[in-house]
Amino acid sequence: MTSKTIISCALTGSDDTPRLNPAVPVTPEQIANEAIEACEAGASIAHIHVRDPKTGAPGTDLSLYREVVSRIRDSGCPILINLTTGPGARFVPSEEDPNRGSELSTMMTPEARVQHVLELRPEICTLDIATMNFGNRAFVNVPDHLIRMATLIEEAGVKPEIEVFDLGHVRLARHLIETQGILQAPLFQLCLGVPWGASADTESLLQMKRYLPENARWSAFGISRAQFPIVAQSVILGGHVRVGLEDNLYLAKGELAPGNAALVKRAVTIIKSIGAEVATPDDARSMLGLPRRQQKGESVGVNR
Repeated sequence: MTSKTIISCALTGSDDTPRLNPAVPVTPEQIANEAIEACEAGASIAHIHVRDPKTGAPGTDLSLYREVVSRIRDSGCPILINLTTGPGARFVPSEEDPNRGSELSTMMTPEARVQHVLELRPEICTLDIATMNFGNRAFVNVPDHLIRMATLIEEAGVKPEIEVFDLGHVRLARHLIETQGILQAPLFQLCLGVPWGASADTESLLQMKRYLPENARWSAFGISRAQFPIVAQSVILGGHVRVGLEDNLYLAKGELAPGNAALVKRAVTIIKSIGAEVATPDDARSMLGLPRRQQKGESVGVNR
């Protein structure tokens, strides 16, 4: 086990979940408040998607990201901000012409997918390595696009969190690190149980962990009922953890989670019961090689 375990909280995601659990945050204010409450419960990192405040549908509008980030920062909450770059990779072929995407496709240029990261400069942002069947659609991230996105992310001084959903994605990430000179000292996120990636079980977690670069920082999560079992297994194997309403809507069988903080508190209980400690946001910054957050009214100086 690591000396301290970082808890990431994935606040809302982009699936049609608000209709299944009314606690899923939709507006920028709700998303920011959930981040703050998750931090108070023990989370060090808030993983953030945005939604259309009127419909609850997944959004990519820069103004929505800006409002969420501003609200968190203005509150003084020390949680690390992790913005998604996943939207813009969905491809559903047209029935009439499979060479073209249907109206359900959301493909965007690499530059458009990281625009909010370049402007808002969060501590962390995700980089999905996967090209895969994702439910009933294709999730498309080709190497040339990954290289362009990674280069822009790192030039902005943002740490990439490499999201991998299967063993081949780990291999591709290692190839990019070793041959392209990008994605240095990233945080790997092992995403388990997503159809149709690796299963949320011990064997898949172990196999993906074995393929990571030597001394890599990594975290893992399982979706739905696997969320808390993967918390325990990840901690035991020396990794960090992710929970949140993006991945799981329930606190227990038949019991909807009343918010992200409740899921974080359950993760804290599991971590401590195993004999590990929960990392604070300052601990997480140190462990991930990120500068200490500047406080209001404090002059910029050397990280200490």
